[in-house]
This record gives sequence, structure tokens and C-alpha cells, in this order.
Amino acid sequence: MLLLSCSLRPESRSHQLAVAAASALRARAVACELIDLREWDLPFCDGHDCYNHPSVSTMSDKVAGAPAILIASPVYNYDLNAAAKNIVELTGQSWLDKPVGLLCAAGGRHSYMAPIGLANSLMFDFRCHIVPRYVYATNDDFTPSGELVEGIRGRVDQLAQAAVDLAAALAWIRSQA
Repeated sequence: MLLLSCSLRPESRSHQLAVAAASALRARAVACELIDLREWDLPFCDGHDCYNHPSVSTMSDKVAGAPAILIASPVYNYDLNAAAKNIVELTGQSWLDKPVGLLCAAGGRHSYMAPIGLANSLMFDFRCHIVPRYVYATNDDFTPSGELVEGIRGRVDQLAQAAVDLAAALAWIRSQA
């Protein structure tokens, strides 16, 4: 399983969601890799020369090789952040037929529909299978020290399990063809 932490902010709350998802997966003995985009030298997608950047090829291989992907992103202006969209634009066809789950951190409760735009793009452009259960966390879902409260931790755990189950079901279906 691949986890993409898309926030570029040093004290990222969506990164905390990604870390919690990785812990939930490892507790189930599911192999996973957490990629923190703050540590990657990725260009902005320009639809042309960006695809020649060496990091894009490496990232595309990671996405293509993953049985499922969890995207952790902050919500800005009622949408996922630009880094989340950029990673999809840079790696394009690598997403084909992947199960994808979403973890979002936002300042308030009004942006809960924020992941729909990216989810629609992934479904229509790359035939991704979006995990219907997703995590939407607000400031109230974190302790003053930045830890997840128990309720949100449980939802992260449920999303991780749902992504594992969907990936396994799709692998079984493909093996029957």
C-alpha cells in the first residue's frame, strides 16, 4: 500500500493522518510505504517537460506498483491542496484501476465535500476505485499537542481496512479473468 502525504506544511495535520494510517496498516502486517511530498523534489506539472524530471519516473513507478493508494491532504479553499492534484497530474496513467482512499485535514466542518473533485477525476480519467469511506478531520479532531483523538483514529483504522479489503477483492477478481 502506498500512502501519499501531500501537505507541504511543516506541522501538517494531514501528515498525522497519513502516519496513523501507516500504523494501522503495519498493525495488520500490511506492507506500506509512506511518501512525504515535503521530502521530494517534484516539478509543477506543465504538461510537457515535467515528465522528464527524474523524480517523476521514480514516483510513477511507486504509484504503478502499489496495490492501493491512500492520499492524505489538507483542504484549502474547499479543495484538496495543489500538491495532491500535482502528483496525480505528474504520474497520470500509473493510477489506472487503483483502489484509492482519502484522508483530509481541514480547519472547519464546511469543506467535507472537498475530495469529490479529485475523486471524480481519478474515477473518470484513470478508472480508480474510490474507497467510499473517507476520513475528514478538523481542528477538533486533534489534541492541543497535535495527536489524533480516539474517534478519528478509529475512522483512520476503518479506512485502512477498507482499502486493504478493496485491493484484495480487486486482485481476486483479476485473478479469475
